[in-house]
Amino acid sequence: MHFMQIIRNQSLEKDKRNRKYIPKRSADSNYICSKCQKEIAGDTPGVTALGKPYHVSCFCCDQCQKQLAGCSFYSVDGKNLCQVDYMNALDKCDKCATPITSKILRAMGKAFHPECFACPSCTKSLDGIPFTVDPQGTPYCLDCYHERFSPRCAVCLKAIVPQAGETEVARIVAMDRSYHLACYKCEDCGLQLNSKIEGQGCYPLENHLFCKNCNINRLKNKH
Repeated sequence: MHFMQIIRNQSLEKDKRNRKYIPKRSADSNYICSKCQKEIAGDTPGVTALGKPYHVSCFCCDQCQKQLAGCSFYSVDGKNLCQVDYMNALDKCDKCATPITSKILRAMGKAFHPECFACPSCTKSLDGIPFTVDPQGTPYCLDCYHERFSPRCAVCLKAIVPQAGETEVARIVAMDRSYHLACYKCEDCGLQLNSKIEGQGCYPLENHLFCKNCNINRLKNKH
């Protein structure tokens, strides 16, 4: 934000101390308005802003033409803007829809306040940390995403998620259910089931996991 200094037309002699700050057309001319390039002379007061002289009537917001003399203003890319137009020119936060006046965070092609770009489950800011999005495009921290969307083991009921520092995890799907590798065991003897190892295949019975031997024993006990 900038503030300007109001100056009244004075004789050149009285303003010798300011000559090095204000450009002039010739040694005997008054100040030259930076906008209209005409002299600031006679009964037309002038202002200096950012080291440049203007007629008061010429020193206006480049967007809405509101006079800026006596008001706060902003200089953006060589344009002088009043506070209203400056705020309108700022990026708006995609979450709270208010102008971003300080640090801006860009993610997923959108702009956010850093505090607004947060995980909806734990409310932790996602600024500078890994995140992922759900099918609707909502960002989550990795822990909350896996807790909410990852398949759950039919045995321990916990989410099947990658270990710290990893991005993938193996799981077993049997009887339309998901299992951790370590949870995929015979429910009677605890043998780790694995169809690739002889004698350790899964022989389910009534939606329960059994190895071959335990499956046979269960069937025998039923008769």
